[in-house]
Amino acid sequence: MLDRSRPGQQAEARSSAHHGKRESRHAPADRNHRHTHRATDPSPLDARGSRRARGVHHVGRLRGKRCGVLAPGASAAAERAIAAACAQVDAGTWYTWGGGHGAPSGATYGQVDPTDPASEHDPQRLGFDCSGLVRYAYAQAAGSDILNGDASRQYYTVRAAARYTAAQGTAPLLPGDLLAYGTSADLHHIAVYLGAGRMVEAKQSGTHLMVSDVRLGGDYFGAVRVNTGAVTGHVFNTWGTGVWTKQAPSVAAGRVYAFPGLTTIRVECQKHAEVVTSDGYTNDAWAYLPDYKAWMTNIYIQGLPWLDGVPTCP
Repeated sequence: MLDRSRPGQQAEARSSAHHGKRESRHAPADRNHRHTHRATDPSPLDARGSRRARGVHHVGRLRGKRCGVLAPGASAAAERAIAAACAQVDAGTWYTWGGGHGAPSGATYGQVDPTDPASEHDPQRLGFDCSGLVRYAYAQAAGSDILNGDASRQYYTVRAAARYTAAQGTAPLLPGDLLAYGTSADLHHIAVYLGAGRMVEAKQSGTHLMVSDVRLGGDYFGAVRVNTGAVTGHVFNTWGTGVWTKQAPSVAAGRVYAFPGLTTIRVECQKHAEVVTSDGYTNDAWAYLPDYKAWMTNIYIQGLPWLDGVPTCP
């Protein structure tokens, strides 16, 4: 049988895709300092949930960290994405748990994170969580909602123009690249690179959107450069829930990432390998997904058992 998530594991996979809610709970810089570094702000909330303290519209500059394009080489679209994110920093917009996942993209009122007392005011504040901010920035840049989803879906986007591992550090990065944190199965935080070792992010409840130093230690996973133009390659949709991609074309191979539901994927090639029987289907064809650096059985890819137009892997 195909290695799919058991019912409890399916729920776990789906939870990571629900409005980025898991992103704030485990952000690398938050894990040990979430409650000790809660933002204290006794000033009253206005009607939109913003504090009326002086200087709130220049949060990105209060610590000498300017929000903007800080290095050469960015595309025009990446510059527009940074401008959109930095405008929210300069406006003093709040982090809100689950914020930024409405329709259309933009700031929304957040939710209370039951694991974090600092989120108690999030339902009264208009703001973004980390993936909500990335979604908004690139929607403004591209003129369409091209990165709707949580941090994992944004990192694994079929719009990847280039990908970089954690081991490569910031050397190959350009402003506008997305920095992801977590594991291949659970990317819980994402931010926009500005250049010069800085990033703009929606970090955690109780804080405004901010400019931070890039955190390369801990669970920094890697970066992706976004293509805002036409999607290239062989693009398909998956079906089913809790279906794991694999390190090799075998059900016994290590797990990489579980699709929480229908997902648009890019297939580089396919090959005949281990026979799989699942959900009433049997097939020995496996597809290689370059954006995940992983394999999945063709059973859960919408289309013919042997995908039309996709070449055979060498």
